[in-house]
Amino acid sequence: MTADTWQVVAAVAVFAGAYVAIATEWVPRVQAALVGAGLMLVIGASNGEAAFFSEDSGIDWNVIFLLLGMMIVVSVIKQTGLFEYLAVWAAKRARGRPYRVLVLLCVITAVASAALDNVTTVLLVAPVTLLVCDRIGVRPEAFLVAEALASNIGGTATLIGDPPNIIIASRGDLSFNDFLVNLAPVVVVLIGVFVLMSRWLFRASFTYDAQRAAAVMALDERRAITDPRLLTRSMVVLALILVFFSLHTALHVDPSVVALLGAGVLVLVSGLSSQEFLEDVEWETLVFFAGLFIMVGALVNIGVIEYLGEQAVDAVGGRYLLAGTGLLFGSAVVSGVVDNIPYVATMSPLVDDLVSSGDGSTQASSLWWALALGADLGGNATAIGASANVVVTGIAARNGYPISFWQFTRYGLIVTAVTVSLCWPYLWLRYFVLA
Repeated sequence: MTADTWQVVAAVAVFAGAYVAIATEWVPRVQAALVGAGLMLVIGASNGEAAFFSEDSGIDWNVIFLLLGMMIVVSVIKQTGLFEYLAVWAAKRARGRPYRVLVLLCVITAVASAALDNVTTVLLVAPVTLLVCDRIGVRPEAFLVAEALASNIGGTATLIGDPPNIIIASRGDLSFNDFLVNLAPVVVVLIGVFVLMSRWLFRASFTYDAQRAAAVMALDERRAITDPRLLTRSMVVLALILVFFSLHTALHVDPSVVALLGAGVLVLVSGLSSQEFLEDVEWETLVFFAGLFIMVGALVNIGVIEYLGEQAVDAVGGRYLLAGTGLLFGSAVVSGVVDNIPYVATMSPLVDDLVSSGDGSTQASSLWWALALGADLGGNATAIGASANVVVTGIAARNGYPISFWQFTRYGLIVTAVTVSLCWPYLWLRYFVLA
């Protein structure tokens, strides 16, 4: 749509105001997002069709329904006692020592995020984290933040690990193996660095309680399983969901469709009442996402994000190292402020033009990996930079452990700065020096 100057100014002001409200927590984040979305519609920066039906500038229903479906799956699995079992198992393997528990959970989260996707992974791991922290006598906030950060790092490694990668793969005609070969090596290094950083970042949370640890070691995790039959059915359905997730590009079935179908089948075979399988759905998180998508979509709709992207592309021209550097660090900055999904959707056509102009050269193709690394890792910078962050903070608040915007961001900014900075020498060496 063509926007007047006053609409552009007003839209930027609305977004900035809502962002400040979310960051400072002057008002609850759901209210801030909904008011911001409503104002975007009032000033004409978006409209009903763009907000609810546009793939480029509207609510990403694939994300909303992926979350809803997996929340229902997790809620059903919770009834079996599996999360309690895993919590005791993890605590015993770590011998009740908090740092070892964090390392174990973060490595599991990172690997699972690469194999599944980061949102699904944190939905599955967060309940386990709450239980294991309760068992060893520590507060869970730092552990949940660490898992969100690990999920975004691990999800960077594969096509299905982080939603922006799916957009990049579609636009750049890239395969699952392309992502694995080009991004997995650096992600392995980044996870190792993150685990070492965690010993310092979250040191205040590593209070060892010898009595609690001894009590945990005496537990029999097998006694936690309360419904073996439902557990078996749940594992079969979950396995099928994960298989179809991994075959996404071959079958062309959206993950949201798979999640909803899986949730429906699991609800059918579980015999649970609607109150039981809906009790753990994070409705506030889903509504917050909807408001955030509308606000960011309005900026896309009136051309603000596209204008910024075009200015960056024009500035670097055909200088691919400079372009890659700008994409890497610029994407990290922008993805920390707005959700990285609409940002990548806007930038990918511009990157496609740059890559096409390079006639298939390795240096030109490196721009796709710079965009993916910057957008995926930049999502760690703030509490709303990535979908996994929003989900984790929502689960924490629901369970009585609210994580403020700045409590998350003070860790996320450090992790983002370190991981993104380490990606630059990787891109430079692999695609410009050793190519």
